[in-house]
Amino acid sequence: MQPRMKRRTITLMEQTLHQLALALCPDFQGAVIDLKTQLNNYKKVKFWLRNKWGYSKSDKILRSAVYLISIGTNDYLSTFLTNSTLLSSYSQTQYVQMVIGNLTTVVREIHKNGGRKFGFLNLGDLGCLPGLRMLNPPNKNGCLEEASKLAKLHNVELNNLLLGIEKKLKGFTYSLYDFNRSLRHRMNHPSTYGFKEGKRACCGTGRYRGIYSCGGKRPVKQFEVCKSPKRHVFWDSYHLTQTIYQQMADEMWNGSHRLSGPSTLKALFQCL
Repeated sequence: MQPRMKRRTITLMEQTLHQLALALCPDFQGAVIDLKTQLNNYKKVKFWLRNKWGYSKSDKILRSAVYLISIGTNDYLSTFLTNSTLLSSYSQTQYVQMVIGNLTTVVREIHKNGGRKFGFLNLGDLGCLPGLRMLNPPNKNGCLEEASKLAKLHNVELNNLLLGIEKKLKGFTYSLYDFNRSLRHRMNHPSTYGFKEGKRACCGTGRYRGIYSCGGKRPVKQFEVCKSPKRHVFWDSYHLTQTIYQQMADEMWNGSHRLSGPSTLKALFQCL
């Protein structure tokens, strides 16, 4: 049971981090499944389960399920990568509160429809993604501070949300994985985790290989690929390598007081 669940956790993590469902932003519609659509799909699954298994068994399935949620990245990235004017209309704090507000609504709806166990990931340091790091002037090699600040605000609000909602929703239990800390350690100390390069992507072009051209099927056709993806933290402008996902999935599953709390994913799956 455990190896199968771990493989499933890795797959879910890859899909979640790759797709990153949108809470607000319409600019990436068609590329990902937005949060509202996912909630509607969940309600359709509940209806299907009741028709197939009846109320008692379907309700048990929904209570036992673990709902893995990672959200916000595309909402914030879009303000830097598209012609979005959202941050001209709202302060960073207001915008983050809107994203968290939509997430709150969805968590409450899932709970209302039977969900009790949730797994959350906070956001990595968005300004350190190769695709955003390269937006800094050539004479500045650090992370894009404005994007990093959004991620930091988001993570504070997410933590406050979970602490508050745990007291209000009966039976609500969760695991919050500190994706930010885990990724930051690997970027800053890659050799500690078996990597050689923590800032430049394996695939792409330009500074830090931050231009999103990997595969040559986007507007920019030119791209380079490193010889050993396993030695890189970042696969391309915005995504991590398979090795990183494997390491993080293990951390999420087994947990530690530094990276996961108050429960681990393993505990949530075992608590039926």
